[in-house]
Amino acid sequence: METLLLSLSGFLLTFCRIGSFFVVAPVISSRNVPGSFKVGLAFFVSLLTFSGMGLQPVPLDGLYIIAVIKEILVGLLLGFIGYMFFTVVQVSGSFIDMQIGLSMANIIDPMTGVSSPIIGNLKFMVATLLFLSFNGHHFLLQAIMDSYKWIPLQNEAFVNMYNGAISDFLVRTFTDTFGIAFKMAAPLVAALFLTDLGLGILARTAPQFNIFVIGVPLKLLVGLLLLAMLLPSMLFLFQDLFSALFTAMEKAIAIMAGQQT
Repeated sequence: METLLLSLSGFLLTFCRIGSFFVVAPVISSRNVPGSFKVGLAFFVSLLTFSGMGLQPVPLDGLYIIAVIKEILVGLLLGFIGYMFFTVVQVSGSFIDMQIGLSMANIIDPMTGVSSPIIGNLKFMVATLLFLSFNGHHFLLQAIMDSYKWIPLQNEAFVNMYNGAISDFLVRTFTDTFGIAFKMAAPLVAALFLTDLGLGILARTAPQFNIFVIGVPLKLLVGLLLLAMLLPSMLFLFQDLFSALFTAMEKAIAIMAGQQT
């Protein structure tokens, strides 16, 4: 019975990390996924992971609460990194909406329950479908299960978090994701800027034209045509985005394991 209780305490720590990961992980954490499914999936994944680790016993002492907090932070951090790269798509869509003139026509995103730009929501749905078609959800499960090879239950992750390596990594990752968002929106933003420039020249050379009447539908037409033309080529952009996502998760695991990158 004592061995069973020690093993149960280790399983609960495993469940804390995987359960907190599913709270913020992309696709799995969406609101239209039932909560009972998330809990059940976290339970069975935790059971498989803990069984594969060889039933490591964890003593129930005063440091157990700290271990629980550490496991929750590790799971939240890994899930947040994945979700951060998915928000890149909505940020790039907001850049495009601002130039087209659709920034005021936000809609409710069923995945997150908050208002999001129209083009950003479209690109987010395309990214989700491509992520599932590339079996990205399998890689997410594999990443959280393999994290125990580098960050075991008795790992000194708090020490590696305290020295500032994690905060520096998050700041660099945030700047990289913002740069990726701008690169994804750059073709349309540049084309619409040239459209604005052409309309400005037209307003100076032919003042009899009402630019406010011509400009709004023209920018909308140009933006939608360019979006339809560039949408097939976004497959390669999303591939690079998903590759950067898993690379960032690997770096985060290495930093928490004490290996500076």
